[in-house]
Amino acid sequence: MPRKSPALAVLASADTESTELQRDLLVYLGFNCQKTYLTMLPALLKAMGKFKLRPADFSVLVLVRGNPDINQKRISEILNISPPNMATLLDRLEQRDILTRQRNPSDKRSQVLVLTAEGLRICNKAEKAVSETEQALSSALSEEEKNELIRLLRKLQVGA
Repeated sequence: MPRKSPALAVLASADTESTELQRDLLVYLGFNCQKTYLTMLPALLKAMGKFKLRPADFSVLVLVRGNPDINQKRISEILNISPPNMATLLDRLEQRDILTRQRNPSDKRSQVLVLTAEGLRICNKAEKAVSETEQALSSALSEEEKNELIRLLRKLQVGA
């Protein structure tokens, strides 16, 4: 019999009594989204924590890696992080030699964000760990169901 992963143990811990107590809330999309997020978060924090990354740090690294010449303002908008908080986050990543701010060659008034070699290494390893964790946490869904869930959630984000 295959062993359950620790991530799956989190999902399996929901008991019948708890579900019965939440019955009136289970019809609300927001409640289900929040409950799912809070169920998945500890395992995802652990996966990112191995690389001393927070969720916002991880998101920034993935965006910078996938979007050469992206600037701080654009990342701030995408992730809905205030400019002062974004500056602090980027300062922290720069101090760790994970990314650098460089003059934008096409607009000298702005700076672009670039991963260092260490930043690229950390980003790739963290992404692998996060992907594996998400795979374990979503193992109750088929690949098709997972893609449909993402599509539907994206549809709600665009419509909001």
